[in-house]
Order: sequence, then structure tokens, then C-alpha cells
Amino acid sequence: MKITVLTVGKLKESYLKDAVKEYAKRLGKYCRLEMEEVADEKAPEHLSPAGEKGIRSKEGERLLKKIPENAFVITLEIEGEEISSVKLAQKIESLGISGISHLAFVIGGSIGLGEEVLQRSDYALSFGRLTYPHQLMRVMLLEQIYRSFRIINKEPYHK
Repeated sequence: MKITVLTVGKLKESYLKDAVKEYAKRLGKYCRLEMEEVADEKAPEHLSPAGEKGIRSKEGERLLKKIPENAFVITLEIEGEEISSVKLAQKIESLGISGISHLAFVIGGSIGLGEEVLQRSDYALSFGRLTYPHQLMRVMLLEQIYRSFRIINKEPYHK
């Protein structure tokens, strides 16, 4: 299976880069992982709703260009479905069994995903109602994908 993780903005902190590198290495045993970054827009502190929409739209255009045509798209959204690690593993496994060989996970920028990207989404996944830094979400997502493959392969994982 091929997994693409699409994100807005570059990782800056070395500890996050190291964590992403570690999970990418671990995932190499289970899938072909591809990481894609698109440029983020500068978002002033006090932005109007129209300004926010404009930023999400610009970032969304960049993301849409990187989403592979044949991929099953999973967007990370606060309003998405909250599921357990086991349920995520079951979802990934069932998608693979049904013939889907490419999953694209999409993480938006600091003010979220544009409407065009949300419309392209096949499944909205939530990590809960808490807000996390979008750069940290990369590490959290990769850890959960890794955990999913461990569960699918009936290998030990930390509960």
C-alpha cells in the first residue's frame, strides 16, 4: 500500500523532523510512504473571516495539485469522525482489501482546510476536539498509521 501524507507548511523544529524521520523509517516495513509539503500563507493575528477563507483557498489549491487522482483521501478535521486506533487499523485494512492501494492523508495549515479540499475528501478523521499544532499532527498521524499496521499484522503495540 502507498501512503501519502500531504501537509501545509514546513517542519521547523528538529525534534519534530527527527520524529517524522523515525516513523517514516518504521513504516518502510509496511508501506511506501511519501511526504508532501505545500507552502503556507502568512496569517496575521487578527484576520477577517473572508481573509481566513482566502488563505484556506490558496493553501487548498496547492494541496489539490498534490493529491493523487486515484488516492482515497482522508482529511484530518476537528469535526471528523473520532475513532480508536483499532478502528483506524480496521479502516485501513478494509480499504486495502477492497482494492484501494493508495491512501492520501491531508493535514491543513494553522487555520484549517479549504472547502475545495473538504469536498475532495473521502473520509474525515478527527483526533478529538482539542486543537493541536498542525506540525505536531504529522508526528501523531504517522504514529497512528504505524500503530495501525502493527495491529493489522497482529504485532504487539502499546495499548
